[in-house]
Amino acid sequence: MNLDELRKHLDQLDEQLLQIIAARQATSREIARVKQSTGAPTRDYGRERDVLLGARNYAENIGISPDVAETVMRLLIRSSLTTQERASVAARASGSGRHALVIGGAGKMGGWFVQFLSSQGFNVQIADPREAAAGVDRIADWRESPLDHDLIVVAAPLGTTNTILGQLAARRPRGVVFDLGSLKSPLRAGLEALRGAGVAVTSLHPMFGPDTELLSGRHVIFIDLGCAEALQQARALFAATMAEQVVMGLDEHDRLIAYVLGLSHALNIAFFTALAESGEAAPRLAQLSSTTFDAQFDIASRVAEESPELYFEIQRLNDFGAESLDALARAVEAVREAVLAGDQARFTALMRQGHEYTQGRRTADRPP
Repeated sequence: MNLDELRKHLDQLDEQLLQIIAARQATSREIARVKQSTGAPTRDYGRERDVLLGARNYAENIGISPDVAETVMRLLIRSSLTTQERASVAARASGSGRHALVIGGAGKMGGWFVQFLSSQGFNVQIADPREAAAGVDRIADWRESPLDHDLIVVAAPLGTTNTILGQLAARRPRGVVFDLGSLKSPLRAGLEALRGAGVAVTSLHPMFGPDTELLSGRHVIFIDLGCAEALQQARALFAATMAEQVVMGLDEHDRLIAYVLGLSHALNIAFFTALAESGEAAPRLAQLSSTTFDAQFDIASRVAEESPELYFEIQRLNDFGAESLDALARAVEAVREAVLAGDQARFTALMRQGHEYTQGRRTADRPP
């Protein structure tokens, strides 16, 4: 065959691959139905290991790279799990006949929750001055609503969420109220006002972004504000998913988030700031590559694309934010001192300490 014929043959093979993937997805939906009826968990790590090992062995026998085969199968498994999780959420229909209001529903995370609640059967209304997707019930200002919803989600920026919570408290809505703030320190007054007004209130922090499709391996943090009903209903929303649910207090949340978000953000901001201010080295660095540098540069690049206003709020408004920044400054200084002093023993000790910590984290994260 000539080049054009070979390319056409490849196109035909690609179409066949996509047809097989579509058939696999259909089978995944059937598997989800069976699991739902039998009460079996959506994710089976033992089955996944068998599939991956089988793929590697079969690939080797037919002359394909086992690594390539495993990569492809991991993508397909992830796609199947996403299909099964969505089917499980829809089948549970926990929101059937209930009404939800998402304040800020035209935003990124608000939009994620609109789709998530809709998939559970909620009748969802958006309150947002911005335009929403076609067919979505929207009002421009939530204050025009009678607030007769079963669930009210506040997905507004941190700077305005506390004000909204306080205003909601004054009207005492009958439904469960929760926010999605990545920090809780700035929301103390509003959350306390709702609790004092007798409103069923809790607070959530989804530890994932709006592009997330599969919740397996993701965490959702629930802040216990003393209202068992609100906490239970909020947690029930994720019962059909594979998300890891973590319940904690407000102060514990922000102290941990100072490291999980504050430290990681600051580290990457410092990384790309050092590169940007490296003078003549910057253009030359763009021509070089290494595994570690490329991986760190990729993460830093994504951080640089985020909202400076939001990232500043995460650093500045956290009551415990200075703790992680001080820890970062001490760590950088410890490395600097060891290198400048020629203290290899101290440098080695820092590396070994880090190895022990990261290995411990990986062991804890490893699936059963």
